[in-house]
Amino acid sequence: MNKPLRRIAIFCGLLVLALLVRDNWLQYVKADSLKNDTLNRRVTIARYATPRGDIIVDGDPITGSTTTSKSGLNDLKYKRTYKNGPMWAPVTGFASQAFGATQLESIEDGILTGNDDRLFFRNTLDMITGKQRQGGNVVTTLNAAAQKAAYNGLKSQGGKGAVAALDPSTGKILALASYPSYDPSSFAGNSTSTDSKAWTALQKKNNPNDPMLNRALRETYPPGSTFKVVTAAAALENGLYTSADQNTNSPLPYVMPGTTTELKNEGNIPCKNATMRTALRVSCNTVFGKIGADLGNDKMLAEAKKFGFDEEQFTPVRSAASVFSDNMNKSQTALSSIGQFNTAATPLQMAMVASAVANDGKLMKPYMVDKLQSSNLDTIAQTDPQELSQPLSSKNAQILQSMMETVVKEGTGTKAQINGVTVGGKTGTAQHGVENSENPYAWFISYAKLPDGSSPVAVAVVIEDDQANRDDISGGGLAAPIAKSVMEAVINSKK
Repeated sequence: MNKPLRRIAIFCGLLVLALLVRDNWLQYVKADSLKNDTLNRRVTIARYATPRGDIIVDGDPITGSTTTSKSGLNDLKYKRTYKNGPMWAPVTGFASQAFGATQLESIEDGILTGNDDRLFFRNTLDMITGKQRQGGNVVTTLNAAAQKAAYNGLKSQGGKGAVAALDPSTGKILALASYPSYDPSSFAGNSTSTDSKAWTALQKKNNPNDPMLNRALRETYPPGSTFKVVTAAAALENGLYTSADQNTNSPLPYVMPGTTTELKNEGNIPCKNATMRTALRVSCNTVFGKIGADLGNDKMLAEAKKFGFDEEQFTPVRSAASVFSDNMNKSQTALSSIGQFNTAATPLQMAMVASAVANDGKLMKPYMVDKLQSSNLDTIAQTDPQELSQPLSSKNAQILQSMMETVVKEGTGTKAQINGVTVGGKTGTAQHGVENSENPYAWFISYAKLPDGSSPVAVAVVIEDDQANRDDISGGGLAAPIAKSVMEAVINSKK
């Protein structure tokens, strides 16, 4: 071969090599970034070319898919639909052609669209047989009756609030309700005349009620007197008191350490040197504030963390971290130990507190996805219950159970009583606003215990009502009836 031809051959070879390198670079190195590029319209078209799989509750889908109008520039074939969308929105989140996806719709998007690698065999088989690719299903742990009771209870109050309910023995989430809520179907498409208007109307700047906020998982509130359950657990676990019925060292009035400020109780209640049972029954700030100060910040913080405070929870939807502060002085620790100062908790967190007490001191990790299924209903992933921590010994948990049951039998939580069922609970009315200037939050946490000793449900309810008469706001009056209806729904569904 003469020299000019050899040069041309080498040059052509280099071009082919460069083409191969570039091709492999695009297919393997850049594949994910190109696939996820917002300008790559083909990915979006493929995502909505087939119906999504469903989110399942009690064996029935709470989601669906429908064909989209082909008018204008819309080239996306299917859009999402929801059954009882506002009731289930805190569970499902949304999947929108225009605005993306959140919560289960986002986290399990690969399963629902059929793109998850775990569906490779199923998709390959469908491709061979010529069958249209189908998404898989997300089977939840939710109880439809409990969710309905929770949502309707919140709606009947007319304000804002949330409910979280758990199975104490497994950590399964049975209800997760938030009010006010929204219908994800209203903006599931990409029409500027309907979907965009619905989306804009739901944004917080346009709607101060913030209906898209998942209050059960993402909002933290001062837990008020419901936190006294954690403080009582800390007292028992650290040996400050060993019985529900021994007198505490609780003077009245009680001046917080390092200050000249008295910690007040609500009304004329028997708090001087009261037993922890009496103090929980009538909700003595002085008793539990002093317990917190006597134990100190480190021991109180350690106990709060055992219940899940100061850590995000993943259900798999992320829940905001509840807060019990570090580096507090004794008076700040006293206030924090009655659920005020910097203490803040999500409804899920307070349901975890009640759940751990009901489960003889063992806290199970909360979760809402029971299993993932392929389109032909084969199980491709199953969630197993997992112990998160042991905040109390079995003995101390049973002592605390007896205290919480007294609250419902003859204390501030009598509206949660259920015939033939043992109910333990704790009310809370948490101060809110600068110098308690705004309406307080009404809390109730509880669990139900059946005659066979099993505890199928633990609940936390919080109500925030800006329009209510301040004197009418109480955990026992507003929140306890909702908790009762949720517990009854779970119990009746097991019959």
